[in-house]
Amino acid sequence: MKFKTSLLAVPLAAALAVAGLANPAVAQTPKKGGILKFVVPDEPPSFDGHKETTFALIHPIAPFYSVLIRPDSADPSNSSKFECDICTEMPTSTDGGKQYTFKIRKGLKFHDGSPLTSADVLATFQRIIFPKEGISSARKAQMSMVESVTAPDAETVVFKLKRPSGAFIPALAAPFHFIYSKAKLDADPRWYEQNVMGSGPFIFDIREAGARVTGKRNPNYHHAGQPYIDGFEAIFAKTQTLRVQAIRGDQAVIEFRGFPPKSRDDLVAALGKDITVQESDWNCVLLITPNHEKKPFDDARVRRALTLAVDRWGGAPALSKIAIVKAVGGIVFPGHELAATKEELQQIAGYGPDITKSRDEARRLLKEAGVSNLKFTLTNRGVDQPYTIVGTWLIDQWKQVGIEVTQKVESTGPFYAQLNSGAFDVTLDFNCQSVVNPLSDTAKFLPSDLAGDQYGRFKDPKLAELHDAMNGTDDVKQQRTLMRQYEKRVLDEEAHNFISLWWYRIIPHRTYLKGWKAGPSHYFPNQLDQVWLDK
Repeated sequence: MKFKTSLLAVPLAAALAVAGLANPAVAQTPKKGGILKFVVPDEPPSFDGHKETTFALIHPIAPFYSVLIRPDSADPSNSSKFECDICTEMPTSTDGGKQYTFKIRKGLKFHDGSPLTSADVLATFQRIIFPKEGISSARKAQMSMVESVTAPDAETVVFKLKRPSGAFIPALAAPFHFIYSKAKLDADPRWYEQNVMGSGPFIFDIREAGARVTGKRNPNYHHAGQPYIDGFEAIFAKTQTLRVQAIRGDQAVIEFRGFPPKSRDDLVAALGKDITVQESDWNCVLLITPNHEKKPFDDARVRRALTLAVDRWGGAPALSKIAIVKAVGGIVFPGHELAATKEELQQIAGYGPDITKSRDEARRLLKEAGVSNLKFTLTNRGVDQPYTIVGTWLIDQWKQVGIEVTQKVESTGPFYAQLNSGAFDVTLDFNCQSVVNPLSDTAKFLPSDLAGDQYGRFKDPKLAELHDAMNGTDDVKQQRTLMRQYEKRVLDEEAHNFISLWWYRIIPHRTYLKGWKAGPSHYFPNQLDQVWLDK
């Protein structure tokens, strides 16, 4: 994994000239006050963190909530370090690694003044791990190692696991695991879809649909002295041009999701020392998901033909210059010890070194399946980076084997509605996770009856067996072997989902923003309790 921070992403001579003027990093005392303004490329489909999977929820809404634990805010690039938010200390496991006991801080309060106790934490994780009928939980598969959650007293929560699992703590730290009020959930299990009320560093203030969400400082926040800023304003701006202009004109400080290389370079050229650029590999990848309930995509030959037609090795260098994508990889975050090597990838359909040979095989499979002149609609999300760019590229790739594709671009709400209803042929989808945790992250590829965010609408018991097996051993070599079998079945043998390219995160921000560090995810750190403005 690669993480770097630089003042400039410009020609070498200019970079060295500016670097020579830079002072060594010195710890600074955070200043209090000010309003942090940032831009968000899209609005959330709902306000329910347990249901949603998008940055469009996290960026404007996470600051209103607390979580049980979170990635280490001082070092978000370290996928093995975590810290308490509302607990008192990180626990050690007991019962042979199958039990974790958390002590909850005393005196916690929700923003409406009601107390936050272990009962609220219990209700939250019961809803996430064991959702009742009619309640959607996007991360229940990632938490499938949990057998039970109990609260023996007002300050204690106990997680009992089915088996020891190294994936548990990273999965528990997902920033979407907002702590909800049990009283609100008891009154209406879906209340949080349309309402916001947490215990986080900021109190919900204003929402103007299509325009902004604002929050004001919570004076009773449980981390002493925080937050440092008085409030924040999340400004919705769907087009990249508007977002870049907002930062360039100092109408906004940052976009937490990421810009493509040209936008970074334009901001650096215009602002010089007033802009800082942070970059990192990104635990996020665009997928292509065929609807197995729609003919001819119920035929594995057709699905394999779609992935065989895509030239990933040839497309990555060009696309990385215009979009927030870069690495060719399989289902595991590239560079992780469980990720496939290039040689292993080349044994999977769509990753072969000879694209002519792959496309000949794609044409043969389409003919064999009786759909040589295949036509379909690609459903895509109306977010410019990287959805529409990658979607357009894919359409050209499929054209090379005689497939005619029409792209249907939808705003986030209708897009998700189609995915949930199954009203699509093939869709662009994504697997964007927070903490790099492949044993858990790859739960996205489980069958639809097991993974709340698998939109392929298929069943495959063998996948579930492989996933359980690799989560049931702490032997990394064995995990790797099982991961390759799981990956081969997902991407090749059954071609349930396909990988396009992994993302690359580029965050230019005003230099006066302090206390924020980029990591491998655009989902954290976004509670904003530790950021401050040096102005």
